[in-house]
Amino acid sequence: MLFRAFLQYSRGVKRGPLATLFIIVFIDLMGFGIVIPLLPLYGERYHPSALAMGFLLSAYSAMQFGAAPVLGRLSDRFGRKPVLLVSLAGSVAGYLLFAFAHSYAALLAARVIDGISGGNISTAQAYVADVTTPETRAKGMGMIGAAFGLGFIFGPAIAGIAIHWGAWAPGVAAAAMSGAAFVATLIFLPEPERIRDRAAERGFPALVRALKNPRVAAILGIFFLITFAFSNFEATFAQFLHDVFGASPSRVAFFFVYVGVLIALVQGGLISPLTRAFGEKALVAVGALAVAVALAALPFSPVMTVVMIALVPLTIGIGATNPALSSLVSKESSPENRGTVLGAFQSVSSLGRILGPLCGEVAYFRLGKFGPHWTGAAVAAAAGLLSLFLTKR
Repeated sequence: MLFRAFLQYSRGVKRGPLATLFIIVFIDLMGFGIVIPLLPLYGERYHPSALAMGFLLSAYSAMQFGAAPVLGRLSDRFGRKPVLLVSLAGSVAGYLLFAFAHSYAALLAARVIDGISGGNISTAQAYVADVTTPETRAKGMGMIGAAFGLGFIFGPAIAGIAIHWGAWAPGVAAAAMSGAAFVATLIFLPEPERIRDRAAERGFPALVRALKNPRVAAILGIFFLITFAFSNFEATFAQFLHDVFGASPSRVAFFFVYVGVLIALVQGGLISPLTRAFGEKALVAVGALAVAVALAALPFSPVMTVVMIALVPLTIGIGATNPALSSLVSKESSPENRGTVLGAFQSVSSLGRILGPLCGEVAYFRLGKFGPHWTGAAVAAAAGLLSLFLTKR
């Protein structure tokens, strides 16, 4: 059904390259989804300190934070396809190291490599911007979001099957996924047409000039706040379900799959009608408000059925704001610097995923089981207020 929604809502865009890119990102993200649920368990084998475990869990996002603008800039200069190929090859190497790591240092190095390679999402978004018109760009960005959602749904399921073959098997499966994406990129993905001029050769000063645009700065700020709020909630959601409702690990996993399915449905099928109904700018404000209301409602949920209901506006808000913000920031950047600005966009997201879980855990233990929901709701509300700036010309 998700793939049918993808095909239906992709009408009006260049479906050939976008469909190919969708499949490539989906396959690559399945590899990422394979590793994520197993990483803490693998790390515990080496009995690291709390700080060391924190470094291990945040290494991917920290490396992605630094690598995304660099890869985006390189894709502006040398092309989208070569950067995608190099980064996918790096993912293969990182997953293989993860599969056969026999020390904490090797495991950490694997996450560092994967994080650097994981900055390629900015290149994928720049590719979408290259092959879409301003009117269809939100649709294209929604396809990337749908690929994310599907990857996070199927990846953990593959991990659960592969782990029965041995501790090495999930990492090898993840490497195989990225290897398949590499082959698909090499054979089927064409290099898009881009504007090339001297501005593309000026390095990071072009990014600095782009960020002087207050609207770009506002979009980046909103994206950081939304990502922070969601990561603040996501990192402690399993603890919330276990401590408040006594949920088993399998039930907790079901809730995460449920969230992934909802986000994929929104970004794969609803983003187009939502954009037509509200417009991208209003959609960001409404989405941020929906996230704030849903997070504030979670502490008042008496049973898990009500939690499932509260997750609907939360996932609609997250699923709608991300592609809308991606589209807005691409429109506010010049074509020759678009990859650089989208790289900064993804770096802001990585920063939110680094700081959000840390603050969420502090809130959970200092403010109580509902602390992350209150702090996340406040941050999402701040994002909604900042989004009002976008409606002013």
